[in-house]
Amino acid sequence: MEDKFSIEDAISKLWDKMDGWLDAIILKLPNIALAILIMVMFYFVARGIRKLLKKYLLKHINQVSIQDIIAKTVFVVVILIGFFVALGVLDLDKVLTSILAGAGVIGLAIGLALQGTLSNTVGGFMLSFMPSIRIDDFIKNGDASGVVQEISLRNIVIKTPQNNITVIPNSKFVDGSFTNYSLTDRGRIFVNCGVGYEDNLQDVEDLTVKIIGENFEQKDGEQVEFFFTEFGDSSINFMVRFWTDVRSFKQEHTARHQAIKLMKKHFDEKGFNIPFPIRTLDFGKNDLTIHTQKQSGNV
Repeated sequence: MEDKFSIEDAISKLWDKMDGWLDAIILKLPNIALAILIMVMFYFVARGIRKLLKKYLLKHINQVSIQDIIAKTVFVVVILIGFFVALGVLDLDKVLTSILAGAGVIGLAIGLALQGTLSNTVGGFMLSFMPSIRIDDFIKNGDASGVVQEISLRNIVIKTPQNNITVIPNSKFVDGSFTNYSLTDRGRIFVNCGVGYEDNLQDVEDLTVKIIGENFEQKDGEQVEFFFTEFGDSSINFMVRFWTDVRSFKQEHTARHQAIKLMKKHFDEKGFNIPFPIRTLDFGKNDLTIHTQKQSGNV
């Protein structure tokens, strides 16, 4: 009997408590409605401010990633202000204090658990404000190279010349080195070649400098440079370097491609030899012998 009365008393107290909660909710309905209205209002205000920032204030910033980060940050701040105002309308000041205290503890725990993610986020902020990398720049980072498609708080997205998408975490990108081909309009191209020992080296140099200079404009402070580099096995090797418009790998490859074709054409016309080794395979009964002959004819 005592257990029966105890259970009934507990159920009765529970119902009384729930009735009290229901009465409190009914009394708070106007405050709840007002709090919801405030949150909705602040949401639209945040959207409006974000649009105004992008349309007028942030248009002077060239970095699209910086525009996005500032706009998102302002949006979140306005939403948080609305949330705190709504809590104040509901007379939940003590709850607000508890939330802030709990948020501090949770933030510390999350920070320790997600050090890598936070490192990427900090790296994203740093990259967004770096003038040395922008959207649509052609960059090279380690083995990855391509056009920058996106700079987010987590990673950098680039499109490779093979039309593949490569995602690089911000922390690795910031800690390492990268090359930005889009920051300069001009670049120096290197072409290596060799001529026969029987050719007049001065004539080779003069012809090479002449044809490169005529086909690739050299601006103030730029010039075609020619250097013999070594006595090779079958040729005297040289390097020629010159300036041209280069903002990507494709332009670099195109310039070198044109230079090689021009050099081959004019060398053939002048009778200059570009030697190459010839190997003869001699199959005996038991042994394979390789004889290397130096080819001196024109190619």
